[in-house]
Amino acid sequence: MSEACSIQVLAAVWLTHRCGGRSSAEDRWILLWFFYDVIVHLTLEGPFVYMSLVGTVETSEGPLAELWKEYSKADRRWLVSDPTIVSIEILTVVLDSLLALLLIHAVLKDKYYRHFLQISLSVCELYGGWMTFCPDWLIGSPNLNTSSRLYLWVYLVFFNGVWVLVPVLLLVQSWSSLRRLHTFRLDEYRKQM
Repeated sequence: MSEACSIQVLAAVWLTHRCGGRSSAEDRWILLWFFYDVIVHLTLEGPFVYMSLVGTVETSEGPLAELWKEYSKADRRWLVSDPTIVSIEILTVVLDSLLALLLIHAVLKDKYYRHFLQISLSVCELYGGWMTFCPDWLIGSPNLNTSSRLYLWVYLVFFNGVWVLVPVLLLVQSWSSLRRLHTFRLDEYRKQM
């Protein structure tokens, strides 16, 4: 699992370095996240969706099936193609990947719609995280294995927490940028009066 994560991070770093060289330091960090986001959605979650639509992770074979079987030790819904999880992941793979790709373009080309997309993607990511865990919490978390530090703190908290922390930070960054723009426009308007 750590090897796959390392390769994904290195690919995102390489893409950020290659494409985002002229961007501000803040935007390079944001681009790094968007590249990583797309890579994870397409290379990990995309295959999960495919395995779940043609069978289950449990009945699948190969390195990605093994990776998901390992993760399912912490959350067994991923092993058996739970309809809620698969539905969220279909939306994530298609919509979130598309939004992140559009956002990469918007950041690199300084497009006017950047923060609209950034807010939309952040809300989608937060909603996906909420809908992944809240239904299970409401029935007493029967599918979550928190008996192991690895399963609880690494698989459940860290791997899923990143998709909460970063979208919250992106929402704050969008809020600040939109606020600065509004203040600038107000100042310009007042100067004209």
